[in-house]
Amino acid sequence: MTTPRPPFPDIQSLWQETASHRPAFDRLSGGHRFDVAIIGGGYTGLSTARYLARRGLSAVVLEASQIGWGASGRNGGVVSGKFRLAFSDIASRYGLETARRMHDLGIEAIDHVGELVSDYGIADADYRPTGSLRCAHNEISLDGLKKEVEWLRGSLGDHACTILSPEEMEAETGSRDFVGGMLNTHGGIIHPLNFVLGLAAGLKAEGIAIHEKSAVTGMRRDRDGVVLETTGGTVSARQVVIATNSYSDLTPATSAVRKSLIPFRSAMIATEPLTGSFLLSQGRSYTETRRMMRWFRRAGDRLMYGGRGAFGTADSESAFAALEKAMVRQFPELGSVSVTHRWSGLVAMTMDSIPHLGRLDDRVVYALGYNGTGVALASNMGRYVAAMVAGEAPDLGLLTSEPLKPVPLYPIRKPAVRLVAGWYQFLDAIGR
Repeated sequence: MTTPRPPFPDIQSLWQETASHRPAFDRLSGGHRFDVAIIGGGYTGLSTARYLARRGLSAVVLEASQIGWGASGRNGGVVSGKFRLAFSDIASRYGLETARRMHDLGIEAIDHVGELVSDYGIADADYRPTGSLRCAHNEISLDGLKKEVEWLRGSLGDHACTILSPEEMEAETGSRDFVGGMLNTHGGIIHPLNFVLGLAAGLKAEGIAIHEKSAVTGMRRDRDGVVLETTGGTVSARQVVIATNSYSDLTPATSAVRKSLIPFRSAMIATEPLTGSFLLSQGRSYTETRRMMRWFRRAGDRLMYGGRGAFGTADSESAFAALEKAMVRQFPELGSVSVTHRWSGLVAMTMDSIPHLGRLDDRVVYALGYNGTGVALASNMGRYVAAMVAGEAPDLGLLTSEPLKPVPLYPIRKPAVRLVAGWYQFLDAIGR
């Protein structure tokens, strides 16, 4: 039996400090049989268990560490239905109806977050459907946002987006750094760790089996289905769901999907409580239009600031320092404010920039690759994973019609990502 790697260090995040309640889950021990075994206890895995139970199928969720240790508990808490590909680009490449289906899925996913919060009474998730604001850092980007608004209205009938002037941007954000922006009333912000813990607690109350510290170290087929070996016991199941996303390299059991994902580290910082601050007054999520995107939001009376490009296998002091420098440049009044929390996590990027739901074979289903927008999309994915497990063929646009592609030259992915990120940083610096 192979032990998982690496160890699971504590995450010193703002979310961990402010988590309100952590339900207790036992480690798997002994031998068990279920209809479906789910590898990964994040949003996708838990949502899948919910919808399998509604179909009358028994399911077990196997989490290598603790619920909320991975991306579901350490992300920025942005509830969004967007994809990395703009809907207009999807339409030009794959047709308008595909773009419409993807757009509908995004709205459905946002609505589903509110449904889960309501159904399980997760008040501590503090879900606020305040929308999002994309902040244009130059006129080229603003022109692109204007075209996007026009296209959404004309082609999809979506009137949720409007363009804000530089004065309106300054009034809302408190920064003079932006030449305009696009306000989208879809989506909002959430306490991501309380959300996933509340979801897990609700499922436990419904009698769904969830086991922590139960890394799946091996997977083998037998005549009845699949046998999963864990660090404490075994599970026999007719089918398996892989829902490990950017943490698919922890054990060999998920090696079949690992080489189709590029784990990209994202770093976050949070300030001490602010008194009398007018920054980010509407409490939305805010993102820059730069290729090496930075984002920011309020979390209670603190300001959170995050960005991509924290390379390596662990937290990077240089990445945190770069974020703090960028934050103070955009919000000079924070120059004397202390940063109290610093943490990072992995984003699962795919070659085509879209998530994927599919089958490896007649016994194994996978759902992963959210490219940084997984709070809503992953939470909603479970209903479709359950449908696929049950033998149905759900229509999720590109998520099911396009194959999950392996990463070319996978062994050199890390230097390749650094090279691409460096090129993006250069383009941002010259205003392209």
